[in-house]
Amino acid sequence: MALLVLSTPSRAGTSYVLGMSAAFTGPSRGLGIELYRGATACFSRVNADGGINGRPVVLETLDDGYQPGPAIGNTIRFMKQDQVLCLFEYVGTPTVTRILPLLKGYTGKRKLLFFPFTGAQPQRQEPYDEHVFNLRASYRQEMAGLVDRFVQIGRKRVAVFYQADAYGRSGWDGARLALAPYGLKIVGEATYRRGAGFSDSMREQVTILRRSRPDVILSVGSYAACAAFIRDARDMGLDVPIANVSFVGSENMLGKLLEAGRERGRDYTVGLVNSQVVPSYEDLSLPAVREYRRLMDSMPTVLPIKGCDDYRPFRYSFTSFEGFLNAKLMVRILRRLDERPELGLARAAESLKDVDLGIDAMVSFGPDRHQGLDRVYFTTVRDGKCVPISQEQWEAWRK
Repeated sequence: MALLVLSTPSRAGTSYVLGMSAAFTGPSRGLGIELYRGATACFSRVNADGGINGRPVVLETLDDGYQPGPAIGNTIRFMKQDQVLCLFEYVGTPTVTRILPLLKGYTGKRKLLFFPFTGAQPQRQEPYDEHVFNLRASYRQEMAGLVDRFVQIGRKRVAVFYQADAYGRSGWDGARLALAPYGLKIVGEATYRRGAGFSDSMREQVTILRRSRPDVILSVGSYAACAAFIRDARDMGLDVPIANVSFVGSENMLGKLLEAGRERGRDYTVGLVNSQVVPSYEDLSLPAVREYRRLMDSMPTVLPIKGCDDYRPFRYSFTSFEGFLNAKLMVRILRRLDERPELGLARAAESLKDVDLGIDAMVSFGPDRHQGLDRVYFTTVRDGKCVPISQEQWEAWRK
């Protein structure tokens, strides 16, 4: 297991050290890398300006490859380190759900988890909600938004393609709950095994779902597998809209589809929808977007991460923007802790009310509220880019 120290930690007590376990290798590595890049853009600026009252923020990272076993080992390692203040930006439901019991106490030590990259329910409800702070909306909220939109335009036969684990089932359950108020049920479902790559065939899953005669397919998976499914669905003539939740990593998935399209001489991005939990990084009216883009423009394109020499980062992405906002909010929490250390980290976070991150949505926490944002946004692909969906586009998909 490789330790990726992406910043040089100062000695304990002189810096705020955050522990991040995420996928930096494997078919989902783009998520961990982009999330890290966005957070680092923010922390680097803060540290250059003197840190938190002279104390730098250090992001200490370990690779888990999006697998529960390594994530557990990494978490135990962080739990044992007194200099690690808290856990930060873990990636994925199958990893996060497995480390939640450790947060309640490992050999007498407890640590909070801030802003995991997952919209699953376990960390949002008892007995783990008090140990986790989320920024992003939940998968239930994303699925409800997608279902509402598609039902309103007459696409009521909803099928689900999902990863066969806690993440996929969380999205599947969100779709089921969202359909219930309309008196509707999932008409078809197909799964794939976590770790599938873009080179894997999804033709069997396409065949299964096509039998259900869907009006729309909701996908809950990783970007490589979802891209493979979209490719095979279009090659087999299944041309209904296909929607993905935010975790997929829009730009990573789009990159796979554009490359395949160039090789095969066709457009695999038609009818592609993504729900997002942060606003578009193209919306220059938002102060946070302008700040994010300015800082990302100064980020190195060659990553100081072992084994990632061949990864080419995106200039901007929804994942790195989310990482940036996570870090921006974490800095606010650390400043409050520095001002009033007697509060402790949890109460310092819970004391934040109506924080303006610059995205036209205020963030508040409290003892009974550990989720900062509830908004869901929607994008499609135009001219090879992820863009917000207009009402005219929604109507174009009306059945």
